[in-house]
Amino acid sequence: MRRVLIIIILSLCAVAASAQFTGMGGLSGGLGGFGGLGDNSGTVEQGDTSSAPKYNLKRYFKALGHKDTMSIGWSFFGSIVLPGSAQIYNRDYWKLPILYGGVAGMMAGCWYFNSQYQKTGNKAFERNKYIFIAGAALFYWASLIDGAARYKDFRVHNPGRAAIYSALLPGLGQIYNKEYWKLPIYYGGLAVCGYFWYSNQTQYERYRKQYIQAVTPGGGYSGSMSVENLKYYRDLYRRYWNYSIVATVAVYALQIIDADVFATMGDFDVNNSITMNLDPAIIPPLNSQWCSSGTLSDVSYGLALRLTF
Repeated sequence: MRRVLIIIILSLCAVAASAQFTGMGGLSGGLGGFGGLGDNSGTVEQGDTSSAPKYNLKRYFKALGHKDTMSIGWSFFGSIVLPGSAQIYNRDYWKLPILYGGVAGMMAGCWYFNSQYQKTGNKAFERNKYIFIAGAALFYWASLIDGAARYKDFRVHNPGRAAIYSALLPGLGQIYNKEYWKLPIYYGGLAVCGYFWYSNQTQYERYRKQYIQAVTPGGGYSGSMSVENLKYYRDLYRRYWNYSIVATVAVYALQIIDADVFATMGDFDVNNSITMNLDPAIIPPLNSQWCSSGTLSDVSYGLALRLTF
């Protein structure tokens, strides 16, 4: 089941990356969002992907030298592989020493406390080690979200930025879209999934240990359940635990898609101006083969209905 979970997560990432990088723009179309030529290039008319040159690594590094443009998606995924590249593209060079100095300092602290823990076995050193690892991850995370926030775009509201925000911090994309009422829904969903994740994992570990004790000679098992029942409940809660993980991934992915789609829909002109025009019209035949003589007797007369939304 864990292999299935890994495949699901990788598939979600692959679909999102493919959608964004092939010019679909977020998950909804055009050059917006993550993909396409680059939202501020000005060389291709917005929405016209037929003449857009293919983006590749050569153009990516050319853009880092400020000789080309890149989309927010390339900037984001590039920063994942090469931390600080988004800051270079955004010309925020002064942030690079903070990023690399912060990560290097945290990793140095992690190495020190890990060495002390190995020597003394003191749990306090082990705890400090994980604190410094979290600090290094925080510097890395901050560089990603800063790169997305500082990306310059011709649009006031960028769907790709909304998707990246939600990917880095659940609910942040909804805040960017000013859809605050959705926060309790997604955070509530994640909280429920987290609760069942923890509860099912706890029960699984409980029955797994009891099962090991029951099948091991001299294991010290003193419960009243049979070995078959212990095995049944162990497998049952392991399956429930896996389902909880799938549900958590689904809610997390849903709020990313929601942020991207509704950021794109925010550009649509939705108003109350609905009109209807009814005019006389001459309706030609749908197929010239239906015409018997090609005269006006082959056409029809009626009313043309036009709706404007």
